[in-house]
Amino acid sequence: MTDPLSRAAQLALFCTLLMPALVPVRAQGEASGLVTQASAHTLRQTLDRFALAVREAGWVVFTEIDHAAVAAALQMPLRPRVVIFFGNPGAGTPAMRAQPTLALDLPMRALVWEDDAGRVFVTRSSGEDIASRIFARHGIGQDAPAQAATEAFLARLTRRATE
Repeated sequence: MTDPLSRAAQLALFCTLLMPALVPVRAQGEASGLVTQASAHTLRQTLDRFALAVREAGWVVFTEIDHAAVAAALQMPLRPRVVIFFGNPGAGTPAMRAQPTLALDLPMRALVWEDDAGRVFVTRSSGEDIASRIFARHGIGQDAPAQAATEAFLARLTRRATE
């Protein structure tokens, strides 16, 4: 049995092998199914406004994951990045009953984050991305009108959070 890599060795491996591949991701993100919108509010206000919009639509906010807080616990600086998980159990539960693997990708999520200049953004998947990347891999088809409806709904949530 070999000794697991030390934390320092893991970080060095990550920086050497994976970090160069991550650099162009932000520039390519918009073309790969991500939609980013600037917010006129603080990070916490943006999260709260997004959550309120979700609840007003009759959906559920399940949780938030604060990546910066976890990084801080490891004494690794990271600008604020909070993922909010939300969904519609009335629609998701029957779909998961029919296709259990869908639970890997639901509930939906959005990222509220701050850049180095302190500007706040919301990044989410597009309706087309959700259909082609998430639902399709679980054998669930979504036609163009369903994709457009998903996109309109997510755009509305994001606008409510950011404007």
